[in-house]
Amino acid sequence: MNLFTDVWVVENVLRPFLDIAILSFLFYQIYKLIAQTRAIQLIKGALFLLLIYAVAFFLRLQTLLWIINSLATVLVIVIAIVFQPELRTMFTRIGRGELFRFASRANVEHIETVINALEVLAGRKRGALIVFPRQVGLKNLIDNGTRLNAELSSSLLITIFGFDTPLHDGAVVVQSGKLVSAACFLPLSEQVDIRRSFGTRHRAALGMAEDTDSVILVLSEETGALSLAYDANLYYDLSSKEVRRTLRNLLGVSGESAEESEDISVAT
Repeated sequence: MNLFTDVWVVENVLRPFLDIAILSFLFYQIYKLIAQTRAIQLIKGALFLLLIYAVAFFLRLQTLLWIINSLATVLVIVIAIVFQPELRTMFTRIGRGELFRFASRANVEHIETVINALEVLAGRKRGALIVFPRQVGLKNLIDNGTRLNAELSSSLLITIFGFDTPLHDGAVVVQSGKLVSAACFLPLSEQVDIRRSFGTRHRAALGMAEDTDSVILVLSEETGALSLAYDANLYYDLSSKEVRRTLRNLLGVSGESAEESEDISVAT
């Protein structure tokens, strides 16, 4: 009797529960990946078309059904072409195992060190590009740059970006209080609606934000403006306070002065 009860519990309670729990976890993680790119528009459009199809099916609107069925194959091809960068990004992140990785955290001192260095560089009319990894690994990017594995300091950042050294071209990767690598070249954005006035640094920052979940901090050499790129968007000309607050939230820093980030406009 007990054996029968145990089998019934496994078959009718435990197994369905695990089935639903695992599927829910996977769907949620995939949704988070999609939401970080413009591919979320694809999902919204697909749901809208499904709604129209359902209405046409239940109301037996034969002409509308015929049109939707005729265009179905063409729509799939058009979507694959138009959203190719977003789909590639999503599958690349899945292939890198982002579903099961946990973020490494920075602390308040690391952020303050970076902000202080950029304020000095801005006064000298020097640009900078700094990458903060989150869940997606950047091993290939780090290996293609110059590995340093040095303790993070304002003086080191100023030395790298403040003078025309071999390391000042490209980006530096900062992770867990270490300046891991320098002279790293980031992928340029494929977005066509980005401001024409943006230079290579801003396009590289946006391209990195499209391909990974990293947070990229940009200092403009011409204007001294600070910008942040993350979740496939670029936020231009932010104050030091906005950058500090946003970095703390995005990197999971639990400092005393960590606050909710204010609304900031996406650069177009």
